[in-house]
Amino acid sequence: MSPLPDTTTVLIVGAGPTGLAAALSLLQHGFRDFVIVDAVMQGENTSRSILVHAATLEALDTIGCGDDLVAQGTKATRLVVGTRSEDLVKPSVEGLRRYTRHPYILIVTQNLTEHVLGEKLASFGVTVYRPVKVVGLKRNEANSQLTNVTFEDGKVITAKYVVGADGARSVVRTIAGIGFCDPKSGRGDDVTIISRMILADVSFEGTGAENFDFRGTMSPDSFFICIPLPSSFKESLATNVQGTVPDTFYRIGCGVPLEDGEIPHSPPKEYLQQLIDRFGPYKLSSDPSTNPNSKPTYIKDVVWSTRFRTHSAIADREFTRLGSGESSAPGEGGAIILIGDAAHIHSPAGGQGMNLGLRDAVFLGDALTKHIQAAESKPLAEADCILSEFAAARHACALEVIGFTKTLLSFLGMKYRERLFWWLPISCGKLRDWVLWLAGRFPFVQKEIVWELSGLRRR
Repeated sequence: MSPLPDTTTVLIVGAGPTGLAAALSLLQHGFRDFVIVDAVMQGENTSRSILVHAATLEALDTIGCGDDLVAQGTKATRLVVGTRSEDLVKPSVEGLRRYTRHPYILIVTQNLTEHVLGEKLASFGVTVYRPVKVVGLKRNEANSQLTNVTFEDGKVITAKYVVGADGARSVVRTIAGIGFCDPKSGRGDDVTIISRMILADVSFEGTGAENFDFRGTMSPDSFFICIPLPSSFKESLATNVQGTVPDTFYRIGCGVPLEDGEIPHSPPKEYLQQLIDRFGPYKLSSDPSTNPNSKPTYIKDVVWSTRFRTHSAIADREFTRLGSGESSAPGEGGAIILIGDAAHIHSPAGGQGMNLGLRDAVFLGDALTKHIQAAESKPLAEADCILSEFAAARHACALEVIGFTKTLLSFLGMKYRERLFWWLPISCGKLRDWVLWLAGRFPFVQKEIVWELSGLRRR
């Protein structure tokens, strides 16, 4: 690997999907004077985010990666939401065909998404510098519009633009002094039965998981989801273990009630099994007295599991200049731009995951190259309007997604034991189930559900 240069126009900090997509977008706009770095030696091998929606695939098409990613995934054309024993609504994603060339939800693991984007970037001869950890940002003394970025090994690189794509614990955001907090809106801000969740990638033995759909299951004390993972995930596992992996794997997610106490750090098979038995569809239960199949279903292997709390946060601003404030003159300081999880995080409800960050990154390429060109001939304050408009648009979009995920989280997390009104003997959860059952009979309602999930309303 060639040594890290002393200067660059654009420094991208973070080489996850968002950082890689930002680099590819710059290349797509004919700009190559950038450096991309990451703090870890290689990308993670775990699956993490697994859903890519139509609006994101359309954005990836513009940087030449859409079809490559689709080839690695499975196209989900139908969702099923129901109770433990019956289906309530089955919206078809194929209704999007009139509006997009991607009328489906693509199921593809994040490590494979990183691989596709990384291979595409490497095909242009671009190197990701690893492991290179940022520890400091300082205004350049000779030119206040530049930033000196210091790395853990003492190396310093000077950049005109620093793009923070370094995740929810962004070092760039922290050093730049940009606030990051929950935009309380009143929608979904209360604790629900899915305020704490587990995610895991598992295989099953038994007949319950055969021909299993993309399915969400509501129960009195939790919400459970199970999604078949694509064969490419199994193939990547086989490569890592250098052997044969014969099973189909599934992503499961489940809310964990507060009264259950502390969730294990990496929930083991036994813990996951009891959650399925309590909250999953009966056909996945290991209890023969409740499973309608001839044989109960058991978790066979767990290849990855994690725990987390569902919460949201957004940066005060996605574009600033280092050290800008009341004491700073206009245009002083190098440009700092935040994208992806460095700029916003939200619950996984609706499978929005890395979708918003990927769209941030793709759209940044256009805004940044326009700003670079404008800054050569216009006053910097005037040129900065380009990045300010980009930041405002992405901020507004992030707020919409956060509001959407909070509302969905609140809806899915309604409790069966809480009455809608004290005088009405119907619980919130039961009323929600009736509404879903009724809404599922109207095609336009199903279309609205998939339209919201697709991201096409808020690109």
